[in-house]
Amino acid sequence: MNAPKGYLSLILHAHLPYVRHPEYDDFLEEDWLFEAITETYVPLIEVFDGLVRDGVHFRITMSMSPSLISMLTDSLLQQRYLRYLNKLVELANKEIERTRFEPQFNDLAKMYHWKLTKTRELFTQRYHCNLVTAFKEFQDKGVLEVITVGATHGFLPLMQSVPNAVRAQIRVASKHYEKHFGRRPRGIWLPECAYYPGVESLLKEEGIRWFVTDTHGVLHAAPRPKYGVYAPVYTPAGVAAFARDVESSKQVWSSVEGYPGDYDYREFYRDVGYDLDFEYVKPYIQPNGLRKMTGLKYYKITGSSNHKEPYNQYAALEKAASHAGNFMFNREMQITHLHGVMGGKPPIIVAPYDAELYGHWWYEGPDWINFLLRKINYDQNVFKTITPSEYLQEFPRNQVCQPPMCSWGYKGYNEVWLEGSNDWVYPHLIRAAERMVSMAQRHRNTDNGKERLLNQAARELLLAQASDWAFIMKTGTMVEYAVKRTNDHISRFNRLADQTDNGQVDYEWLGRIESLDNIFPEIDFRVYA
Repeated sequence: MNAPKGYLSLILHAHLPYVRHPEYDDFLEEDWLFEAITETYVPLIEVFDGLVRDGVHFRITMSMSPSLISMLTDSLLQQRYLRYLNKLVELANKEIERTRFEPQFNDLAKMYHWKLTKTRELFTQRYHCNLVTAFKEFQDKGVLEVITVGATHGFLPLMQSVPNAVRAQIRVASKHYEKHFGRRPRGIWLPECAYYPGVESLLKEEGIRWFVTDTHGVLHAAPRPKYGVYAPVYTPAGVAAFARDVESSKQVWSSVEGYPGDYDYREFYRDVGYDLDFEYVKPYIQPNGLRKMTGLKYYKITGSSNHKEPYNQYAALEKAASHAGNFMFNREMQITHLHGVMGGKPPIIVAPYDAELYGHWWYEGPDWINFLLRKINYDQNVFKTITPSEYLQEFPRNQVCQPPMCSWGYKGYNEVWLEGSNDWVYPHLIRAAERMVSMAQRHRNTDNGKERLLNQAARELLLAQASDWAFIMKTGTMVEYAVKRTNDHISRFNRLADQTDNGQVDYEWLGRIESLDNIFPEIDFRVYA
């Protein structure tokens, strides 16, 4: 291939809030992780694996949040995932028997059984229950770039009154990344793509060279960027901002115009956990009898009515291949046009998505990525895939601009995370952050007892700051859980801070809290000093 006219940078944002409850035998919200492993992370690993095996040239970028990495490497959650997976394999096996006189459903039951068995084999035998090593391997091979995220996905613009709290989110994340990937992160996914002027100085301290914003983050920068969102801009501190391309995002994201809404694709909301007889599914739903999703789904989207027809996996695969071809063709047209108007500077189309869209929400999403990357390699010669780090290396000269404060989400300026349902959390978070900074500065040279208290206080503050809780309060799903998590972490933080200040340490309680909220075992509270 001659020099390409431009580049496509696919970025998948992989993040889940830290949910781990050793105090219960079974906890519904832990399923968020288990579903994501089964439906998104393992299928993506299999796609990357196949591409590497077949010698396909590709580049893809993935952010992996420290809270997600911490859960993927936690032995308790690994054991619980295996228990969850074994139950699903058992259910799929029973389904093969139950549907033996219904060929369409029987075919699907066999597909699920085969996929789940393969997932179990890959999880236990190949990666010894630690999937982070898989992503590290792909990074070491040069086909994947893994970037970091704020330590617990804290919403940075609403912390900026306490700069050391923002610094802690970034520094803890960088150190955690280095521990798992053996090098410093080059890029960061700012939580919720939320940027404020000045945060780049803290990124630069950690050697981070670039971040992603939503479209308007670069379009509304000053001075106005010459190439719009089709080239990165340098912020005054020298850290680059890459902006999301609306056109490519809409084709995948939009529930109206996007591919995932196609009638041949699998229907997310029809699941055997709700469809089948209660006594039959009882061992595979909640122990208290509440029904839940199992991941075994037999119907296609069909249409907008409640009537659903059986899912045809082969028709859906055909559609995924056709949609991959359509996406590639549109990028060829887009890049050819941009190359002409940008005076020879190769454009970069940045296409960021939540990783869980692929496989979990859009079942055929990983197949679509597989077809797309193969087609780009074999069926065209207009553009190549690239990571933002590689683009900066190849094209280091870029315009300097100042992006405005911005985020993604409704209206694009923080509103999702600061509105009537969730604004009550911020006075508590700010007060706790100020108190943490004050304690860290006063107790720099403390003894071991206090060090344990202060390290745990740092963990509780970070866990309370997760933007997921405010997001859940806004969207109205699992609100009770999000409120409880916020209150629990803040009250634990306050109790730890009180014990630090009055010198009366309850070691039994401290030990219990350390085992419950065990994220970042190597944390040093002085990161706040």
